[in-house]
Amino acid sequence: MVAAPFIASIGRALRDSVAEALFPTRCVLCEQPGELLCEECRAALPWIEQRLACPSCGAPYGFLTCTECDGTWAPRATVAALGFHGAPARMVTCFKDAHELRLAPVMAAAIACALEESSAWSARDGDPRFSLGGVDALCFVPATAEAYSRRGFDHMELVARALSRELGLPLADVLQRSSARDQRDLGRDERAENLLGTMRAVEDLSGARLLLVDDVATTGASLAEGTRALLARGASSVTACVLARVW
Repeated sequence: MVAAPFIASIGRALRDSVAEALFPTRCVLCEQPGELLCEECRAALPWIEQRLACPSCGAPYGFLTCTECDGTWAPRATVAALGFHGAPARMVTCFKDAHELRLAPVMAAAIACALEESSAWSARDGDPRFSLGGVDALCFVPATAEAYSRRGFDHMELVARALSRELGLPLADVLQRSSARDQRDLGRDERAENLLGTMRAVEDLSGARLLLVDDVATTGASLAEGTRALLARGASSVTACVLARVW
C-alpha cells in the first residue's frame, strides 16, 4: 500500500509543475523567465556596506555621522540589508500586495547575509551588532488585523519563519498589534505617535535577548514600538534587522 504522505507529495509536485507550465516563474524585477530574482538583478541589488552603516539605525554611510538619526533608536542596533529604492521596493510590493509568497525565503536570505556581515562591526554598546550566540530567539513586527484580513497572511511572519530556519534560531511569536492609521502618509513625529501603545508582548520574556525583524525601516517607529513592548515584558536586549532602509 502506498503511503499517504508519498501520494500527497506526488500531488503537490504535479500541481506545481502544472502551475509552472501555465504561469512560468519570472523575475519580479525584470520579468525574465526562470527565477524569482535573476542573476543579473541579484548582482544589481543596492546592498548596504555594514562597516559604513549607522550602528544605531542602519542607514548607509552613517557610521561616523548619521544624518538619519541622533543615535538613540530604541533597539541596541539595527541592521539593514538593502537601501529601499528600485529593486527592494519592488520586491516588497510584489511580496505584500501581489502575494508572491515565494519571496519570503529570498528576503530572509538577504537579511541573513547582512547580519553575518554586521557581526564584524560594533554596535553603540561596543558589542557586535549581531552575534548568533548573543540572541536567544527572533520575533517579528506583526501585521494589523486589518492588513491580515486584506492580504490573508502576515508577511513578516513568513519572512521570520524563513529567517529562523536560515539562522537556526527559535521563532518567538510574542507580539500582538492593535489598529493604527496607515503609516505611509505620516511624518516622523506622526508615525511615532500613531504607533504608541499599539503593540504588546503576550509572554513573559525575562532575560531574553531578541532579534526583531521587519521589512522596511523608515523613521524606526515600528521597531521602536516593538522594542518597547518586548522590553516591557522583561527582554534584556533587542537587536533589529530589516530587509531595507529608507534614507
